[in-house]
Amino acid sequence: MKTSILILAAGLGTRMKSQKPKVLQELCQKSMILHILEKAYELSDDVSVVLSYQKELVEKEILSCFPKTKILEQDLQNYPGTAGALKNFKPSKEKVLILCGDMPLVESLSLKQLLEENADLTLAVFYAKDPKNYGRVLIKENRIEKIIEFKDANEEEKKINICNAGVYAISSQLLEQILPLINNNNAAKEYYLTDVVALAKDKIIKPVYVDENEFMGINDKFELSVAENLMQEKIKKHWMKQGVIFHLPHSTFIGLDVEFIGECEVYENVRIEGKSKIVNSIIKSSSVIENSIVENSDVGPLAHLRPNCEIKNTHIGNFVECKNAKLNTVKAGHLSYLGDCEIDSGTNIGCGTITCNYDGVKKHKTIIGKNVFVGSDTQFIAPVNVENDVIIAAGSSVDCNVSSGSLFINRANRKIIKDYFYKKFKK
Repeated sequence: MKTSILILAAGLGTRMKSQKPKVLQELCQKSMILHILEKAYELSDDVSVVLSYQKELVEKEILSCFPKTKILEQDLQNYPGTAGALKNFKPSKEKVLILCGDMPLVESLSLKQLLEENADLTLAVFYAKDPKNYGRVLIKENRIEKIIEFKDANEEEKKINICNAGVYAISSQLLEQILPLINNNNAAKEYYLTDVVALAKDKIIKPVYVDENEFMGINDKFELSVAENLMQEKIKKHWMKQGVIFHLPHSTFIGLDVEFIGECEVYENVRIEGKSKIVNSIIKSSSVIENSIVENSDVGPLAHLRPNCEIKNTHIGNFVECKNAKLNTVKAGHLSYLGDCEIDSGTNIGCGTITCNYDGVKKHKTIIGKNVFVGSDTQFIAPVNVENDVIIAAGSSVDCNVSSGSLFINRANRKIIKDYFYKKFKK
């Protein structure tokens, strides 16, 4: 059965206490609305989102990643509430799946179960450890009898621990019949989508039991952190099943688009993000890798690979920072900055080496060839090209190209003033 999907994302999100709209708050470096849209498009090519608060900002984010998405606007002043969001919605398919934009952990497989249930209306429900402000669901003989919003629930109804997840699958025909009948005669004076249950009493209405964590709605920064932890657990579990070793996995952050290939090992307090690819490598404690490729190498501890690095067959030691760097079969043991550079095989980078790549206006490139020995405390003042088989003496500032086979030395003349300390301090 073909399905139209509608995502409700018009709320003000006041509990988030942020200038940024709630659905643009990020989990694992991706906004909530993009997480749910990704799952929606796995099920249908007909997806609509209802917006209101900071509509233009949210719309821009959505269409930049999912340009085929239909954008609708809710009139919150005259038609507040979940049913008010459907005022301008016209489904084009036989069935409608209604989702919430603040539910980024939901999986398409669970949503598919709602669509496959033989019923006029199916509702995702879960047993809650702490029902909090969730709407309560009254079920008899596997049929939903009633949904009670928390604001309208009496003390007895608040004891019910079966809660409404806020996800519905309903036939388009039934939805079109019922929507005009929903009113705002309730404590909040809102148009509730939950009223469809009471208005469709002669129809088949079934619950689909789902996992509370997967269908959790995110309303504040604490819940955002809980959800991100759950997503991180899922990401790392996946990669551990693929053979990656994590030491203290709860202390690491792995981005959604990160890829591991082959035998990899990740130590504690590591952050790997963006479209990074780690191939047969070890990432040691407290290192950060951003949008980079690491292949047959070891990185860290306490190393930082900024975007666009390609590190192959290389040792990157502690307190080494690389940016837009291509290193192939190189040793860079410690305390160096290697930015906007290409360094070829057999080269050793001494402690305290810096590629001086920025002149205040433009970035410039350093190219270092094969079998180059770079002494400690060397500065390469880019643009500069060091050919193969070169020795750079410690303490040098390389401000010109260096030809193969050379020894480059650039140091200030030594000067020693005898007894200067005693003259200075009158001792």
